[in-house]
Amino acid sequence: MSDLEGLVPRLFAAGDAGDLDSFDKYLHDDVVVHAPAGLSTVGLESERESWRKAKLAMPDLHHEFIDVLSRSGIIAARTVVTGTMHGSYGGVSAEGRSFKVDQAVFAHVQDGKIAELWEIVDMAGLREQLGEPR
Repeated sequence: MSDLEGLVPRLFAAGDAGDLDSFDKYLHDDVVVHAPAGLSTVGLESERESWRKAKLAMPDLHHEFIDVLSRSGIIAARTVVTGTMHGSYGGVSAEGRSFKVDQAVFAHVQDGKIAELWEIVDMAGLREQLGEPR
């Protein structure tokens, strides 16, 4: 995996580990993150706060990267996301219920850091596994 291709997996590994202080290595200060369920953010600190909330609700949150490709400053990745809900996040709450869903991530990289990120998550599958209405 090239340095560019490793950028997104390293960011998500840091988030999974709760190492939010390291996000400035991966994200521009004015990063824009497009995420489902009203979780989009603008700015590094806003993205850190989103991850803090995610880790509170899902302490065992984990992203397994299956495929990562890059070309011309764009990274595309396919992940499998697993975790157990212990609170509410993104309008979903199901205390003690586990999930496993697919996710696609696309990143636009400038000067070695992520300037814009798009996350596409199987929200229908997540809600079904957690017993939430679609």
